[in-house]
Amino acid sequence: MSQAIEVKVPDIGDYKDIPVIEVLVKAGDTVEKEQSLITLESDKATMDVPSPTAGTVKEVKVRQGDTVSEGTLIILLDGEGAGAAPAAAAKPAQANGAARPAAAA
Repeated sequence: MSQAIEVKVPDIGDYKDIPVIEVLVKAGDTVEKEQSLITLESDKATMDVPSPTAGTVKEVKVRQGDTVSEGTLIILLDGEGAGAAPAAAAKPAQANGAARPAAAA
């Protein structure tokens, strides 16, 4: 049985109102655990917010250009497993802000 999971921005330190520079998924996409969902850009680095579990994206709550802070709801995920973490830690990406190639589907 699947369960709806709210994926929120994890603890990103003292940063607030971080711009969303890329939304990597859309409603209906199937994602794997730890797959990047969105990319954020602070003044020091870019960071990806990964999926806490595998599942299907039900709804994307943010768009490119929006700003988010810790706890902001970003995705509603139809999860495949019980007991999924409410949010995963953001992973620092490229600090130079260079564009990354798109993830393979």
